[in-house]
Amino acid sequence: MAVKLTKSELEVMNTIWQEGRALARNEIIELCVNPSWSPNTIHALLNGLIRKGMIREAGFVKRNKTYGRLYAAKVSGEDYYASTLFAEQNTRAIPIYFSALLRNENLTEETVAEMEAMLAERKKKAAKKEE
Repeated sequence: MAVKLTKSELEVMNTIWQEGRALARNEIIELCVNPSWSPNTIHALLNGLIRKGMIREAGFVKRNKTYGRLYAAKVSGEDYYASTLFAEQNTRAIPIYFSALLRNENLTEETVAEMEAMLAERKKKAAKKEE
């Protein structure tokens, strides 16, 4: 069940994911690099992300004389991007994506080793299920 995010919603989510902590509305505005939305639309974006189950209210923070809500991700960036990749019910495309990833010139040996370890772990889990 992949959630469809607009470009603006994805910008907000990427900011929250990159920070790795709950953020206030003003922090999101300050941290977002070249937002495609006006600062006045942040309230609507945050409410939409709450409705879609992507973020949650995570408390309050005092700023000057007022309190503002904190927003935290309910879905990790990894889970979101994986769900969008697998949302297309064409799982035959996954090897094509994987192949393209492996051809990327910026891929380091360290990253390849991490990917190999992940695949080995996945194979172990699959073998245990078959037993």
